Amino acid sequence: MSMGRKVYRDMGADVPSGLPLVILLTGFIDAGRSVASASRHLIDSTSHERVWVFDNDELLDYRARRPTFTFEQTKLTDYRPPELVLRLVTDELGVQFLLLTGYEPDYRWEAAAEAVVTAIETFDVSATMWVHAIPMPVPHTRPVGMTVSGNRDDLIEQYSVWRPTTEVPGTFVHLVEYMLTSIGHPVAGFVLLIPHYLADSEFPAGTLAVLDAITTGTGISLRTDSLREEGREFLNDIAGQMKENDELSKLISSLESRHDTYMIDNPTPSPFVNDDGQVPSAESIAAELEQFLRTRGTADD
Repeated sequence: MSMGRKVYRDMGADVPSGLPLVILLTGFIDAGRSVASASRHLIDSTSHERVWVFDNDELLDYRARRPTFTFEQTKLTDYRPPELVLRLVTDELGVQFLLLTGYEPDYRWEAAAEAVVTAIETFDVSATMWVHAIPMPVPHTRPVGMTVSGNRDDLIEQYSVWRPTTEVPGTFVHLVEYMLTSIGHPVAGFVLLIPHYLADSEFPAGTLAVLDAITTGTGISLRTDSLREEGREFLNDIAGQMKENDELSKLISSLESRHDTYMIDNPTPSPFVNDDGQVPSAESIAAELEQFLRTRGTADD
């Protein structure tokens, strides 16, 4: 394939060779706002510089992801378009890695994926990983599970709790992984299984799971103390709601039972369905949590 016109601008950063690459993109699905929150945490809590900035005019549908303008009384004073940026990140301990964050491209997927491969070859990236979060009928009272893809068999064997054979809607990171696997570059994709009834809220355990996946895939330790405290408060608040609502407690208990049966290797066809093939619906659980989530939401929610 020929990449044709470049889809990125090189910002001239001095990048050491042999660093790992972490890809955190939002777009198709981001259950629990897990990837977006983790990306924001990484950018806010580390020092970083731009390595490549991808070209919005080549990759972005502006009408689908409209830029933000600041309007002050009678004039526009600021313009903030979405960004897709490759950064060199340095954490508090001086450990460095490459981080690609931003939107999933709307156009020219193959050219953008080839650009990612070019970056990996240019900077002699040691290994690549990406994280995605999807809604599944799993209980929030259990650790966030994941399915792992790619060619890093050690990670797949140890961490992939669900290994379906199915056709899935493709994402940009799937294409990147497919290309990297074909050339033998070490790559792993972590798909987090987020409780379906919390998929539209900001789920702190999902954010933590993204950061933990990065540690698992790269060996880099990240500061998460404040996030863990926030996660504990979130779960304690839901536990309080469950004590006051028998119906909600029963719904969660049903998910817990199926999850636990699956995890102890009983002959269960799936951790996500009852014997009659049904699961508690996201709507039925979310209805019980609606008031709780509303009190924790922000103005933007």
